[in-house]
Amino acid sequence: MPNVLFYVAPLALLLPAPAVQDDVPVHLLPEKSGAEEAVRGAEPALGWQIIESMAATPLQNQVRIEQRVTIRISPIRTSPRQSLMPDAPRIDLRDMDERDAGRCVPLRSIRAVQSTSDNRLLLYLRDQRVMTVRMKKTCRAQDFYSGFYVEPRADGMLCVDRDILRSRTGANCEMKEINWLVADD
Repeated sequence: MPNVLFYVAPLALLLPAPAVQDDVPVHLLPEKSGAEEAVRGAEPALGWQIIESMAATPLQNQVRIEQRVTIRISPIRTSPRQSLMPDAPRIDLRDMDERDAGRCVPLRSIRAVQSTSDNRLLLYLRDQRVMTVRMKKTCRAQDFYSGFYVEPRADGMLCVDRDILRSRTGANCEMKEINWLVADD
């Protein structure tokens, strides 16, 4: 049969600690010799304080602060009820021409994106213009049906052969070229 003390000791730890009175006059406290204090050091901790100190999180002396910004370009919404941009143009690609737009586009000017069946992305800009982005051969524009993420650079531009578009499905692609989409003359 196990010792009764084995069962009672954990219960003793749950009992409240005796109250310590700081306002007790000094002349009523028992006197301690200097040698006794040097050997004993500080007052011994109570049992529950020892257990609490063992369960406490260890003190960490390192701090690392990282800052990372990612911009999400959302797909164009087709439902007018949910749309934040009901004035987005409807585009028939058969009646449109592509003209060279250079190598970069300001990231802040992009409002929405839409993928097409011919491996292009349509970028809807805030000023009602539309650009096309051709992807590299190893990429499929259909992977970007739910938009894309891009890490902004210091210049605030989205550039060909520099920036990587990351889809929400996990695809990473580079752009081959950027063109303006204009009406046929």
